[in-house]
Amino acid sequence: MFELLKSRAYSIGVDIGNDGVRLIQLAKIGRHIKLVAGRNEERPEDIEPGSSGWQRWAIETIRRLTANGDFQGKEVIAAIPANKVFIENIRIPKANNGELEDAVFSKIKQKLPFKASKDNTMIQCIRTGDDYVLVLAAERKIIDRHLAIYEEANLCIKSIGVWPVALVNCYTSFFGRRQSDIKAVVMLICIEMDCTNVVICRHKNILFARSISMGAKQLDDEKVVSRLALELTACRRQFSSLHRSVQMERVIFLSGQAVDRDICAAIAKQLEMPAQMGDCLAAVQISSPYHVGIDRRAGESAGMTETQNLQQVNWATAFGLSLS
Repeated sequence: MFELLKSRAYSIGVDIGNDGVRLIQLAKIGRHIKLVAGRNEERPEDIEPGSSGWQRWAIETIRRLTANGDFQGKEVIAAIPANKVFIENIRIPKANNGELEDAVFSKIKQKLPFKASKDNTMIQCIRTGDDYVLVLAAERKIIDRHLAIYEEANLCIKSIGVWPVALVNCYTSFFGRRQSDIKAVVMLICIEMDCTNVVICRHKNILFARSISMGAKQLDDEKVVSRLALELTACRRQFSSLHRSVQMERVIFLSGQAVDRDICAAIAKQLEMPAQMGDCLAAVQISSPYHVGIDRRAGESAGMTETQNLQQVNWATAFGLSLS
């Protein structure tokens, strides 16, 4: 009834994908999480992702969206687009942290889609078991380019996050809060416009991750939906080969209302697993959708209300980044 509890705002989560920019800031109020502010803007079709024009557009867009919104502070946690992050699930002997990175680099250097040198490669290793590691690697110049975007946009970058961790943050904060969820192994599926990101986790512990270059733009055909389901089935099989004694309990779709429920239902049916929809917008307190409205011009031009426009954007990664 009265907001007597002190609000603690998290950092602004910035999700820059090939399709556009999404910014979200959440706040903790007692045991609940509230949406402080959110903005999104689609990338103009005449701007090539990753180009110098794209970089200028990203800087100007983030400046404008943070200036006109209700964001608190300048601190941001951002993520490199999924297609710019090399990801591999590998088996490797036990090693100390310093030795681990050297051993991992020697295993992946022939597979990297960019110049393979230690000076040019940023690596993050997430242990998924005694002998298994999830490796995330990105080209240094890509990271430097993103750091420059936030510096030019007059924001303070707290850290560069990774999408698997962001999705797990979203799941554990909103959809994995029961006692039984702590030990449950689940598959998180986040369908973006141009890719589908998959994480298999046991609560906060990531066990497997993969990005599939097939997204919502292509899913207007039943055959393409079936192809995506086959790719997800392959992920399940690969996971089972790495963790033979682990059984997955269910699938959780984190795309909210940005993806048609019938598509999710068709995928779950082919996977032959129980499934649930994970709409992070429905899981937070929104005092006034108009107050935190997202891209007013896009909503008006399309004849939609702000609330509808807000709901039809995939916010899972941005939410998870803000919660980091």
